[in-house]
Amino acid sequence: MKNYHIYALGNALVDKEFEVEDDFFQHESIQKGLMTLVDGESQSILLERLMEKYGLKKRAGGGSAANTLYAASQFGANTFYSCKVANDEFGDFYLNELGNHNIDVNLKSIRSDDGVTGKCLVMVSPDAERTMLSYLGVSENLTSADIYKDALINSKYLYLEGYLVTSPTALEACVEAKKLAEQHGVLTAITLSDPGMVQFFRGGLEAMIGDGVDLLFANQVEALTWTGEETIEAAAEALKAIAKTFVITLGSEGALLFDGDKTINISSHAVTAVDSNGAGDMFAGAFLYGISMDMDFETAGRLASLSAATIVSQFGPRLPTEQHQDLLKQIL
Repeated sequence: MKNYHIYALGNALVDKEFEVEDDFFQHESIQKGLMTLVDGESQSILLERLMEKYGLKKRAGGGSAANTLYAASQFGANTFYSCKVANDEFGDFYLNELGNHNIDVNLKSIRSDDGVTGKCLVMVSPDAERTMLSYLGVSENLTSADIYKDALINSKYLYLEGYLVTSPTALEACVEAKKLAEQHGVLTAITLSDPGMVQFFRGGLEAMIGDGVDLLFANQVEALTWTGEETIEAAAEALKAIAKTFVITLGSEGALLFDGDKTINISSHAVTAVDSNGAGDMFAGAFLYGISMDMDFETAGRLASLSAATIVSQFGPRLPTEQHQDLLKQIL
């Protein structure tokens, strides 16, 4: 029997969230809707401007894969996370966030004496779209040495965060982790993470995917960009070349799933969107929880769709613990 349902590699970032107006992006020459990597000095300068103009809305533990594990763990999955934080106040905050939410880590390798913990400035515009500027800090130094092999080979799923392609050593760690997973019968899952990753780091994603994965997560823009197709139906057909099964999230139009045999349409839920940050992470976390508990794709998809709709109706990338069980009761 496996000790963990999901083992993941990802960036450890502390989110600082702000509500901003659209003209802020033009004024600061920021491309709306994408995640952009910046250096520490540039991020600090922008942080000062955001604090002065808007004030901090929320601080939270973040990182795409961490948000996904948080959701899965709160539903009831056993999870393990390999990441990197510094010996600073932000690192303490981040580890407390993980520890308080039943996400196991390897404490012997997760802390770095050099550098600072990564941070992400999350700017939420009036249309609820999230735009992110990230400084990876010591997350960029994630290596194959940070893979906790005992936990990985005793997991049901390995989940890889596409954002890791921006770091050569982290990409190498993902390739090594996937190889190890395949050798020990661990199912492999990956998220393409962001349209910017598909557009600018395709080679790294191809290396991470290798000869294919068991499960792929992508949103509509990522799927169309990756495949070069004009319709989501054609993109879905093309994705079968790299993934045995997949999930394509379609925002307000729900999601399209492929379970290896048939295509499944999942309905959306009408909500007033406040903040789209973490919607894809929540969908992946709920879905991975579902299938790791032997739900069929349709049931897991319905749970994931409801969970994603719930998260966008609130501010921040993570729901309170008690809400997860309420969502489960609505589906089961």
